[in-house]
Amino acid sequence: MTSDTVKNTNEAPVQQEKPAASYSALSGNEAVAQAMRQIEPVVVAAYPITPQTDIVQNFSAFVADGLVRTEFILVESEHSAMSAVVGAAASGVRAMTATASNGLALMYEVLHITSGLRLPVVMPVVARALSAPINIHCDHSDFFGVRDAGWIQLMSEDAQEAYDNTLQAVLIAEDPDVLLPVMVGLDGFVTSHSIENVALLKDGVVKDFLGKHRPHTNLLDPENPVTVGPLALQDSYFEFKRQQAEGLRSAARVIDEVAARFEGISGRQYRRIETFNTDDAEAIIITCGSTAGTARYALQRLRQKGLKVGLIKVRCITPFPAHEVRQAVAGARSVAVLDRSMETVTEGGPLFVSVAAALAASGGKPPIMRSYIYGLGGRDIHLSHLDEVYRSLLDTSTDRQPADVSPQVEFLGTH
Repeated sequence: MTSDTVKNTNEAPVQQEKPAASYSALSGNEAVAQAMRQIEPVVVAAYPITPQTDIVQNFSAFVADGLVRTEFILVESEHSAMSAVVGAAASGVRAMTATASNGLALMYEVLHITSGLRLPVVMPVVARALSAPINIHCDHSDFFGVRDAGWIQLMSEDAQEAYDNTLQAVLIAEDPDVLLPVMVGLDGFVTSHSIENVALLKDGVVKDFLGKHRPHTNLLDPENPVTVGPLALQDSYFEFKRQQAEGLRSAARVIDEVAARFEGISGRQYRRIETFNTDDAEAIIITCGSTAGTARYALQRLRQKGLKVGLIKVRCITPFPAHEVRQAVAGARSVAVLDRSMETVTEGGPLFVSVAAALAASGGKPPIMRSYIYGLGGRDIHLSHLDEVYRSLLDTSTDRQPADVSPQVEFLGTH
């Protein structure tokens, strides 16, 4: 029905509000590019890398077609892309880029510069394995490998969440209590190239949501001169880093506030973690990214069989929602953390290390914990793998004591 009214045989025509969103069949990369079009950053500097290329390629088409008034700069490397974005953001405009894998690694120096200068840059990162050997498929070694670079990190489960996170990231980064860059993660090929129905908000709704950018500093404002990139030695460097840490601490509150505002225009609710059947769960899986959807399905099947299992999806990787995780696992006997990347400093994946630190800080008796590494280099995770983890946790929680459980890392789906 194309009319704005709906005919009811017993009543007068009822006027319908025009929807604030429309559904489109889009890949994750296309959904992120649409979010960037609606944000309309003044500057985008980019270098193509699989599986991120579609984001900047689609956005460059919007520029070429005159749909956005963005200065699109094609540079010679990812290091240059982030450097150009730093200069643009320091001049007081919204600036963005996107990357993946070795491109993110090449940016490493400038990632710290961006956060240290308190520049509210937003960057989608399509998670992909790092070389060597060369692999173009999904894991989280790139995304988690830079978690100490001072950026806020949001991880997306699907194309819809990648679109929504990208829009929210702008307001999170620009909040005066935060002023830090934000990475929006999405799984390479699994999310970036899979086509789903995505609810795109109307351009005007997004424009009103984002509002006018009010930069904290402007390098090009001669009436209010500022110094960007100063030398800070023993007398002041520590204080800069302390302020940066305070901004990251404030981000937790701001992420929740922006999510509440976003729910008002979209109807979609976001939290730093999402919990599923954790209230009475004896065994809980904690994971992030696209695997959360598969784990949720595995949970539903086991729940139908009467097994008390739960799931926690971590959306906000940095700053890590330690308090929320502690609350969610408070009644569980055993917990498994699934990581799509490896931690080489300590046993267990990086998400496992964050969860373990959070539970250790509680002061109480933590549940039995297990670390699982899965999906490296794009290897599939199957329902059978998740069933195996849940059943192993239930066996642990009923038949064993914490002292009997080895802390050794377990690998899912290896030959």
